[in-house]
Amino acid sequence: MRTLVCCVLTLLAPPGSWWTVQSTGVVSDLRGVALVVHRSSTIIWATGSKGIIVRSIDGGQTWVSVAIPEAADLDFRGVQTFDGKTVYVMSSGEGETSRIYKSTDSGATWQMQFTDKRKSFFLDALACFDDQRCFALSDPVDGKFLVLATTDGAHWKELPGEHMPAALPREGAFAASNSSLLLFEKTQLYFATGGPRARVFHSPDLGQSWTVSETPVLSGKPSQGIFSIVRAGDTVVVVGGDYEKPNERERTAAYSSDEGKTWRLAEALPSGFRSAVDTFDAGFVAVGLNGAETSRDGTHWAHIDSPGLNAVTFISGKGWAVGPKGVAAQFVDQTQYGSNP
Repeated sequence: MRTLVCCVLTLLAPPGSWWTVQSTGVVSDLRGVALVVHRSSTIIWATGSKGIIVRSIDGGQTWVSVAIPEAADLDFRGVQTFDGKTVYVMSSGEGETSRIYKSTDSGATWQMQFTDKRKSFFLDALACFDDQRCFALSDPVDGKFLVLATTDGAHWKELPGEHMPAALPREGAFAASNSSLLLFEKTQLYFATGGPRARVFHSPDLGQSWTVSETPVLSGKPSQGIFSIVRAGDTVVVVGGDYEKPNERERTAAYSSDEGKTWRLAEALPSGFRSAVDTFDAGFVAVGLNGAETSRDGTHWAHIDSPGLNAVTFISGKGWAVGPKGVAAQFVDQTQYGSNP
């Protein structure tokens, strides 16, 4: 069932601003965002708390609320789409409140495809290569992180765990931005963790074998660790910090120049906790509750004006981010004017 939310009030960005900020018309902490870019328009899906799912088919000018029956209490942290009509959404929470739904008709009807009764099951991220091949990450179950996969877009199964390194006590992944799980070049999986250590797990064969490496990102407490991971070429970038201290810039980003085997702390750090990072034409963009940064190489981050944001994604040169109180923001690339280091 779909209902028109509102006509969106767009706050026009002043000259030199990096974001055009909009309201989706919902009161929700938005954490999932996905794009489809057509020649004539951009389709945007966003998800969040209180069972909220919203969609725009006109580049953010207007938004439609999309409801899943009996899901109003779920916290939808992830969304994936490739044509705008076929859509996966993921909710996070203990046991059966973690679910994966799919729609093939722009949200008019939904099918719940996966959930699990085990209390330790907690979905953190959902990522897809296309509308048939997707993966989802759960916090440790029986001492190991759990990765789900579908190859036909309908049936999900747990990947074998024999070669998954054991999780540390109280180690987990973060569901803050649907970006603690990364798919790369249709053959590789990465996911990042926090808590006692900030680690990166890597599989070169889509989950059949795994290695794990430690990073210098802030860790040691349940609120600390890596929240987002992205790769460009051989460079892998992670961001995070302490979500309970959003203005603390200690060890908020790291990078690897060898596909994730070894790690170094960024030389110029983001100026606070960052919940998401993605690549764009000129490098990387990281977002958080107290602002955002750009970087050409993942090692030097330069602060840019930004509202508080939770998640960001780029497709075909276009970028959108979402955040608290139903905020959506379109990225305006200012690198051509020399603003990026």
